[in-house]
Amino acid sequence: MSSRVASALRFLAWPAIGGTVAGALVIAVLSYRDDGDPVPATAAVDSTATVVMQPAPPAPAPPPLSGPVSYADAVERAAPAVVNIYTSKTVETPINPLFADPRIRQYFGIDRVPTRKRMESSLGSGVIISAQGYVLTNHHVVADADEIVIALRDGREARATVVGSDPDTDLAVLRVQLPSMPEIAFRDSSTLRIGDVVLAIGNPFGVGQTVTIGIVSAMGRSELGINTFEDFIQTDAAINPGNSGGALVDARGELVGVNSAIFSKSGGYQGIGFAIPTRIVRQVFDEILKNGRVIRGWLGVEPQALTPELAHALGMPEARGVVVSGLVRNGPAHVAGLLPGDVVSELGGKAISSPREIIDGVAALKPGTRIRLTVMRAGKALTMDAVVAERPAQGAPTRE
Repeated sequence: MSSRVASALRFLAWPAIGGTVAGALVIAVLSYRDDGDPVPATAAVDSTATVVMQPAPPAPAPPPLSGPVSYADAVERAAPAVVNIYTSKTVETPINPLFADPRIRQYFGIDRVPTRKRMESSLGSGVIISAQGYVLTNHHVVADADEIVIALRDGREARATVVGSDPDTDLAVLRVQLPSMPEIAFRDSSTLRIGDVVLAIGNPFGVGQTVTIGIVSAMGRSELGINTFEDFIQTDAAINPGNSGGALVDARGELVGVNSAIFSKSGGYQGIGFAIPTRIVRQVFDEILKNGRVIRGWLGVEPQALTPELAHALGMPEARGVVVSGLVRNGPAHVAGLLPGDVVSELGGKAISSPREIIDGVAALKPGTRIRLTVMRAGKALTMDAVVAERPAQGAPTRE
C-alpha cells in the first residue's frame, strides 16, 4: 500500500516541478529587454504601449595622467633672463600747500611756490631679449625715471638707459652694458591656446624673483581702457605690483608675453592678470630699434560705437559702422571733409563695425598713405579720401 502511494506521489510531483521551472523561465524572459538589461522592479507596466528607454553609455576610462610633475626646467631656462628693475626720480613738492594760493605768496612777498626736492623710487621687472643687452619692460615702470638700475638673477647690477618707449602699448626698450648676458627664447603668441600652462616670473612687492603658475584664461582681451592698443593674454597666474614688465613663459620656458596689468579691486592678486603678447612685443621692439619710436598711422578721429538707438536717431535703417564723435582740428580726417556725426561704414573698402577696427586699421598704415572713407551723412552715402599722418605722442592735440 505504501509503495503504491509513493509511486503515485512521484507521478504527480514531476509535472508540478516542470510547471514551476517553466513559469520561472517565462518570468525571467519577460524581465529582460531585447538588449539584455533587466527591467527595473519599479517600472510601470503599460498594456497598450511598449516603452524602451536608452541606457546611459558606460563611463569612459579616465585618461592617463600627462604633463610634467615639475616646471623647474622651464624656470631654469627663463629665469636668468628676467631682471629686477629699480628706478628713482627727483620730484619737487611745495613746502606748504598754502603757498599755492597767489594771495598768500603776495602777502609773504614770494614770487613762486617754494618747493623741496625728494627722491621717489619704484620697482618693476624686465626681460633680457638679446645678449647685446636689450631689455624689455613696461613704459610705466621707467617713465620719467632719472636713474634705472637692473639687477640680474646672478647678483650683477648695472645702470640702464632707455632706447625707446611706446606709451600706446606700455612697452619700453632698455640697454645695459654687461658681459655674457643671458637671453630668453621667443615663442609666437598666436600659437597659444586657452588652457595652456603659463608661468609668470618677476619681482612682486620687491621681495625678489618669484615664479607663479596658471593657465591662459583668454586671448585677445581689448577695450579694457588700460592701453591705447590692446590685445592682451589673460591669465590667472598670480601677478602683483612689481611683476610689471616681467616674463610670461610657457611650459618650455619660452617667452609668450610681457606682464603688464592686473584687474583688482584691492590692488592685489585676484586671478585676472594681463600680458602683452609677443606678437606685439616683437613689432614694437623692432620699430624702436629701427626708428627710436613706433610709427603708426593717424587720422585724428574720435570714433564711437554705433548702437541701434543711435542709428535710429541718425535716421539709419541699421547700426552699421562707427560714429565720428570728435575730430582733431586740421587733422587728416578734418581736412578730408569728415564732420562730427558722420558714420564711417568702410575704411579702404573694408567694412568696419567697431571703434577698435578703425583705430587699429589706420594705425597699421604708413604715414602718407591715401585711404578712402565711405561715410553716411544725413541718409546719404559719401566717399572721401584722407591722407594718413603719423600718430602724435599721447595727449597732444585738442579734439574739435
